[in-house]
Amino acid sequence: MSYKASLIISVYKDTLFLKTVLDSLRFQTEKDFEVIISEDGQDTSMHDFISSYPFVNDHQHLTQDDLGWRKNRALNRAIKAAKSDWLIFIDGDCVLHPRFMEFHVKYSDERTILAGKRIKLNGTLSKLLLDDSSNIFNMQKKLLKMFFHSKKAGIGFYEEGIFINPSGIFGFIPRLRSMYQLKGCNMSFSKSAAIIINGFDEDYVLPAIGEDIDLVWRFEGCGYRLRSLRNMAVQYHLYHKENWTNQDENQDKMKAKQARREFVCKNGLKKM
Repeated sequence: MSYKASLIISVYKDTLFLKTVLDSLRFQTEKDFEVIISEDGQDTSMHDFISSYPFVNDHQHLTQDDLGWRKNRALNRAIKAAKSDWLIFIDGDCVLHPRFMEFHVKYSDERTILAGKRIKLNGTLSKLLLDDSSNIFNMQKKLLKMFFHSKKAGIGFYEEGIFINPSGIFGFIPRLRSMYQLKGCNMSFSKSAAIIINGFDEDYVLPAIGEDIDLVWRFEGCGYRLRSLRNMAVQYHLYHKENWTNQDENQDKMKAKQARREFVCKNGLKKM
């Protein structure tokens, strides 16, 4: 069986956040997609939760030994398992606006990489969604009321949380908002494009860069272009304490690969 898209959700242990993300899938205007939960580990509570969750869409749950950060390996396994040629990537702490899937599918194109962003909610707005996922329908109204004091309220990237219908009177605004990078929590591309660059580079064993930024120059080197979905494919990042790690090692690794023009990575979907 094939689908218009495969939604790949990267997770690690947090079932409370994942439940709210999965609940938001019930409200999607685009229904024809499978769900792939890509777990970088084998957590018992995650297994039990997924086994009992009342999925509406067909789903797969992929696991691997918990041997440190190996998200890129998990994502490559998800690409191989996907039953659709259009792959949409999100994280397990990002709740989807009801039209999120619609626009990732609508603008899918073989030579195009779709790129969106996310708003970082504060604790109060996050709790609203965690308590009742149907509050997603009130989120726009609540955010608009906070227009003048969003930063003071602890909201990050406020402008990314405002949905704008591209067919409406303000539809010109999304067309003006370009993207030069990818966010691993909000991007999509074809399986064939992933195969061309040999997927995610598993040489990266620390978070960030390898799971998104590294893809940009490799895709562009193979003739692909980025298209922005800002303010169309909106997602709400649930509040949690940041786990920031130093990026020097990843930066040095990427610069070395760029100098060698390794658009097709050596340690990806295939081992070269």
